[in-house]
Amino acid sequence: MPTTRDQKIQAEAKRLLQEGVVDVVIGFTKGTLPYKMQPCFIQHAEDVEQLELNGLCSNNLAVYLNHRPKDERTAIVVRGCESRAVQTLVLENRHARENLYLIGVPCIGILDLQKIQQHEQDPVLAIQEEGDQVHVTLKSGEKTFQRSEILHNACLHCNHPLPVNADMIIDEAGLFEERTFDKSYLESFRSLSLKERYQEFTKEAERCIRCYACREACPMCYCEECFVNHSRPQWVDSTIDPAGQQAWHIIRAFHQTGRCVSCGACERACPMNIKMTYLTDLLNQDMFKEYDFEPGLDPALMPPFLALGEDNEKFGVGPEGSHAG
Repeated sequence: MPTTRDQKIQAEAKRLLQEGVVDVVIGFTKGTLPYKMQPCFIQHAEDVEQLELNGLCSNNLAVYLNHRPKDERTAIVVRGCESRAVQTLVLENRHARENLYLIGVPCIGILDLQKIQQHEQDPVLAIQEEGDQVHVTLKSGEKTFQRSEILHNACLHCNHPLPVNADMIIDEAGLFEERTFDKSYLESFRSLSLKERYQEFTKEAERCIRCYACREACPMCYCEECFVNHSRPQWVDSTIDPAGQQAWHIIRAFHQTGRCVSCGACERACPMNIKMTYLTDLLNQDMFKEYDFEPGLDPALMPPFLALGEDNEKFGVGPEGSHAG
């Protein structure tokens, strides 16, 4: 049964396609498994009933803009993180804003299937959401979780569940409010000694099999040739040697500084359950403290690390070399 939210998304998508406003609508539809959702690309008004949105939609749809023609008129269903990712792509001249139509939906958070499997060893057969409760059908019976128990960590720490700069927003109940910039969960990591930080980092990095699923899931990883694929010169070891594993995660994190929208798509795509978004969250926290900047919130404000020019003040550095502001 489609929800009221689904019906509103479908109605807007149908209008956009019928009136010729867009050529394609990017959203989610049911996957091949009963508890999986997958991205879909709707080009005909009669197909909009396929569109659904729920807590099982784990992809960041903004990533698919990197694989579409730049002159294509595209509507895309966006939650908070997706809207900020789209805005960052626009600022980086990946897409023209006038070719995009953002259907904004306040985000209720993405369910973490791995958390469910940590609680229950039985295979998951179905998942049904009902407000703050999530009913999980297992081989041995049904188990009910509170939504907050099984949300992905990126959603638990999200400051901006509301879409920004959307062309229209589907607001079901007005229950979602913006939160202040708060990444206090990172302070436990900052409080560790350098040795302890390195141990925590290597514990995660050593499981990396260099499949680059994280890169493929990330809207901000759109380089035609990634630094890990360069052979002349070879920037980092491309094997699963510890030096190569660690270099990959560190350099990628720095490439994402001031650009990562903390959606967690990289972690959800990782087959080894590696947790690395804390690196970009730490760097983004520093970016906020130094430059009062958060990725994708201001449609006219370029990320500081991309705004370096002859005028150092664009980079947040005053004429005496001190931080401006």
